[in-house]
Amino acid sequence: MSRTFISDVPGVPASPSPISHAVVVGNTCHISGQLAVYDEGYRAGSAGQEAGRAFDLVFRVADAAGFHADDIVYVDIAFADIERDLAEVNDVCRQRFLRYPARTVYEAAKLPFGAKIKIQAVAMKDS
Repeated sequence: MSRTFISDVPGVPASPSPISHAVVVGNTCHISGQLAVYDEGYRAGSAGQEAGRAFDLVFRVADAAGFHADDIVYVDIAFADIERDLAEVNDVCRQRFLRYPARTVYEAAKLPFGAKIKIQAVAMKDS
């Protein structure tokens, strides 16, 4: 099965790490973890603000790979403080999705740049 590596996405800052923003295999798109980053770097905000920006980037990467937000079937959200921030991020998820994807949430010991939230996702098209 062929693979397409998505590395340059308009509006998505390049990662300082040696990664692709996404890899498409068949009808599945694996989207790398996104933080609240901008051209000038990470920008701290509330958990909701950071999640909103991370979802913006996830959706841009999905779009660049030929997928849409509605194609997202799985979301993985890492929290710096899940007890403090889960409710706020749940509100963002309710606003962003008409149909809720499967999801895993967990607290990470430390996220890059001191971020509050990191989001990665999997999108699939009907075969």
